[in-house]
Amino acid sequence: MKALLCTGPGKPEDLTVADLPDPMAGPGEAVVRVEAAALNFFDLLIIAGKYQYKPAFPFSPGAEFAGTIESLGVGVSGFAAGDRVIGYSGWGAARQKLAIPTKRLVKMPAGLDADKASGLIVTYGTSYYALKQRGALKRGETLAVLGASGGTGLAAVELGKIMGARVIACASADEKLAFAREHGADHGVNYATRNLRDELKALGGEHGIDVVYDPIGDKYAEPALRSLAWLGRYLVVGFAAGEIPRLPFNLMLLKGCDVRGVFWGSWTERDPDGHRENTADLMRWCAAGTISGHVHAAYPLTEAAQALNDIAGRKVMGKVVLKP
Repeated sequence: MKALLCTGPGKPEDLTVADLPDPMAGPGEAVVRVEAAALNFFDLLIIAGKYQYKPAFPFSPGAEFAGTIESLGVGVSGFAAGDRVIGYSGWGAARQKLAIPTKRLVKMPAGLDADKASGLIVTYGTSYYALKQRGALKRGETLAVLGASGGTGLAAVELGKIMGARVIACASADEKLAFAREHGADHGVNYATRNLRDELKALGGEHGIDVVYDPIGDKYAEPALRSLAWLGRYLVVGFAAGEIPRLPFNLMLLKGCDVRGVFWGSWTERDPDGHRENTADLMRWCAAGTISGHVHAAYPLTEAAQALNDIAGRKVMGKVVLKP
């Protein structure tokens, strides 16, 4: 089988495509033929050796995928060969076949497109967990989403609308804001040309912003935090814009607000039942067209470097997938 391999810390251009033996399913595992493997910003960090998870080399990037079960190991129940599934592997999905514990798999509804399904678990999963379990977003509240056209940002826009919020999309280009509006955003703020704090203050009014969803960090974090309402919630999702910000603690005191970390990967291990419940909601909504599962582009394994560089260059709206 073909596999995209990272053989040492490096850049996307250092990845190689190699021939490997087909995997065998161990106890409690399934071998899945991968139809689509979705990429995320953290794949750039993993291959550079800068992420909190550091798999042994060589490994394949790609944390989420959709495909069909080819074979099962001993002790597996609830799955059969031929089942179409999505899964979360942490890494290792950018290959033609993957052996994985079945506890990490969820069956796909009939008719759900594999490319869209492959990108649901991490981005929509992260955003749903952030807004539901960590942000306690309520109907009628105002939600500001930074990086609103990226994978997690777009998911937060769509899910915020499903949950009944008024959604303010914040992004670095007018075309990105137009894209976010097409997917449900009520307002848009271009933080490359306008003052983010002033714009959010105007849109939040006297009350302020109830929840800020922030996957980008850097210089955008503090002005967004300053826009929060009394008892507002600031969700720390990631730092795609570069620097990890240092926030002034006096703002939390004065606003009575919370800064809440969103470590979705750890939560899935600590609360697998909650993760499965959230994933079932997401697949049902995607199959019904309630959420878009928008795929920006699909690439073969040989063009993985281009796919990852597009993510790094913030050129992607929605998800990027590899087609093994």
